[in-house]
Amino acid sequence: MDNSTSDTNKTSNPKPEVKVVMGFDFGTKNIGMAVGQLITRTANALPSIPARDGIPRWEQLEAIIEEWKVDAFVVGIPLNMDGTESDMSRRARKFGNRLNGRFRRPWYPADERLSSFEAKDWAGKLGHSGHYGSNPIDNLAAQIILETWLNDENCPI
Repeated sequence: MDNSTSDTNKTSNPKPEVKVVMGFDFGTKNIGMAVGQLITRTANALPSIPARDGIPRWEQLEAIIEEWKVDAFVVGIPLNMDGTESDMSRRARKFGNRLNGRFRRPWYPADERLSSFEAKDWAGKLGHSGHYGSNPIDNLAAQIILETWLNDENCPI
């Protein structure tokens, strides 16, 4: 997992104390979300939000961020298996930058390779029918991405 902070907003302001982190599984039609606690290093899936070409309804997202009192964001970056960037990874980074610009909270990229396979495995064990188009599991993927990031020994916070 790549927890580098190269995309993170860097300012001269003192670093805020981070307690609550929101994780995202970026997609063009749905954006999976999870919220996690630094103290327990665990996360819970939240309902996914719809997106139009990767753009959520920002007012809806803002209400959720305020409700959970989120201090920072983690966005899954869908790198190719060889570690190179893809069109979707560039779009996910752009989404992270937009989160930072709109909500003035830092964001951290997380390598999300294979998280969808793990989410499908979890969903199957929970009785999911396997119809991911009509019943997406983006929120489970977001939970996996966030928990993996929180428990990585190189976690920057």
